[in-house]
Amino acid sequence: MAGLASDGSNPDVGLLYDINGLAKDAPSWFDRVMEFTGEYGIMLAMVLAVLWCWWSVRRRGGMEDSVAAVAGLIWAPIAAGVALLVNVPIRGFVERPRPFLDHQGLEVLVDGKTDFSFVSDHATMAMAIGVGVFVANRRFGLAAIGLALVEGFCRVYMGVHYPTDVVGGFALGTAVALLLAPVALALLTPLVSAVARSGRAGWLVRSRKAPAWERHETLDIAEPRLGSGSATGAGSGENDLAA
Repeated sequence: MAGLASDGSNPDVGLLYDINGLAKDAPSWFDRVMEFTGEYGIMLAMVLAVLWCWWSVRRRGGMEDSVAAVAGLIWAPIAAGVALLVNVPIRGFVERPRPFLDHQGLEVLVDGKTDFSFVSDHATMAMAIGVGVFVANRRFGLAAIGLALVEGFCRVYMGVHYPTDVVGGFALGTAVALLLAPVALALLTPLVSAVARSGRAGWLVRSRKAPAWERHETLDIAEPRLGSGSATGAGSGENDLAA
């Protein structure tokens, strides 16, 4: 990858210079905002999106829907971790240097990036979480995927990744989150369902304000049998007569 042209004849490099060139014309305070956003801000926003989605689905959804949604939300960060592990051999195989090592004139907003460039870890994590949230809830998932796209733009703007590094990260995160989702959800759903049925930890999955019939069903509370009160009363009467 070191032989890529820097004169714009290569679309990947040309787009890199176009996006990163915005940093040269922007005020310094805006570059600092973009640096924080691309390095930490989007990931913090992803955490907040997952928590907000969890709070929403456990309050508004039914028992079955809440279990499925919470299982999907648990899978989202796990998918990001799995995607990062998959990226380790990919980076070692491709061995693509950071763009600022091969191309002059880039405005690099973050120092100390010495590892390989393809594929972007940040883009991989962000998209894996975004797609994982989409599996759990489409409305929140679309917002999370939008955040992932912003993350990818920031990484190129900061001068630390080629556009294809970001696209590769998006593809890797999406593939892991979707292809492994059936197996992951098959394992997670029974565990989440068991938590929902527990008396102490059930609030993690379902709202405490769930309907009474749903709480009884969830906690396996036995419904009173018809005639039990009459039988008790009759038994008491017989005891009184015997006395």
